[in-house]
Amino acid sequence: MTKLSDTQAIILSAAAQREDRNVLPLPGSLRGGAAAKVVGALLKRGLIAETTMDSQTKADAALNRIWRNDEDGNAILLHITNAGLGAIGVEPESGDSAPMGADEAPYAEAPQDAPTEADPAPKARTPRTGTKQAKLIEMLRAEGGATIDEIVAETGWQPHTVRGAFAGALKKKLGLEVTSEKVEGRGRVYSLPRD
Repeated sequence: MTKLSDTQAIILSAAAQREDRNVLPLPGSLRGGAAAKVVGALLKRGLIAETTMDSQTKADAALNRIWRNDEDGNAILLHITNAGLGAIGVEPESGDSAPMGADEAPYAEAPQDAPTEADPAPKARTPRTGTKQAKLIEMLRAEGGATIDEIVAETGWQPHTVRGAFAGALKKKLGLEVTSEKVEGRGRVYSLPRD
């Protein structure tokens, strides 16, 4: 049997007991980065898989049904795979009870409790000019991006504050995706796509 952490075993066991095999909702204590880390590990190992729906139902912060939305706004669910069932010692009932890929998914329509029309998009936030946040965005969009040390020198923030700004202000509030890569002689360099 596959070695699983207690949290992974709880998530897979709960999904196996659900009729639709949906991984969500996750345990109440598992949120934010911890949820992403556990889900990422399960996805990487092929124990769960993402299923894209035709519905444009918005993902919710409580992660009750929808994991995330793709670029087109379509809802993406998480479901346990046959490998995931095997990892917890559950025999799949039939071939489509735990689909291996999005093409075989039993989710042709949105869940019963989901709204049929997409929720209106939240009002886009834009940073004020002349703020440290605006300077941070400018540095990340510049040619070659910026390192944490460069941002600290420019803003006067602590390194943990810079990382928090990436996750909170930029990603959660503004919807910007910060990417990073290791550059020889410079270290880890962070950047944003240019407008």
